Amino acid sequence: MNNKVAIVTGAASGIGLAIAETLSKEGAKVVFADINEELLKKVSGECNGEYFVGDLSKRESCKGLVDFALEKFGKVDILVNVAGIQNVSPIEEFPEDKWDFMISLMLTAPFLLTKYVWPSMKENKWGRIINISSIHGLVASEFKSAYVSAKHGLIGFTKTAGLEGGPHGITVNAICPAYVRTPLVDGQIADQARTHGISEDQVISEIMLQKAAIKKMLDPSSVAELVKFLCTDAADSMTGSAITMDGGWTAN
Repeated sequence: MNNKVAIVTGAASGIGLAIAETLSKEGAKVVFADINEELLKKVSGECNGEYFVGDLSKRESCKGLVDFALEKFGKVDILVNVAGIQNVSPIEEFPEDKWDFMISLMLTAPFLLTKYVWPSMKENKWGRIINISSIHGLVASEFKSAYVSAKHGLIGFTKTAGLEGGPHGITVNAICPAYVRTPLVDGQIADQARTHGISEDQVISEIMLQKAAIKKMLDPSSVAELVKFLCTDAADSMTGSAITMDGGWTAN
């Protein structure tokens, strides 16, 4: 991966950070993107990477991120769309502005970033776009209407972009993990406990792992290793795929 240029969103913590660190170790020049400037400066500095602070629910921030990478390095080879949030709420109580924000961040932003990096990848006849969807891009759970909708849409977009990118050496794939132990999920555990009126341990065992054959939460590094594989030549015929990491959840 030497001399490849990668953009990773949501890179200040959790899955995004694990991916950015892994690609950096493999020799890629990584632009860490997130809204949390304090964390972003720290982690990107530790990896000798560049960083971009922006709210990717805003179109101008998406354009600014890609322009920053192109001005700094002259190209973008890898785009990993990770940035996202969770919200646990019944539909009738779900704030409309929260819906707009979540769809913008987790579905519109990956489209815009893909659109903006596409000419560089097309010119170089090589590109890797990896969308971090979720098992909730394939199945649904109650109280997650915006999240499930965005992640389902992201898989549809992945398939379309994979078809369009194939003739130009651009692969586009989605990774669909079950629950990954991140600060985002830790917050969700607390939300679920309040919504369902149960303990946090019960949330993990009775909700998050109930449908899985392998009763453990994923580590962010496992997702990062799959991203690394998708960036190699060994994966150059994989595109338009939704790859599950779900402990057997969807085998039911």
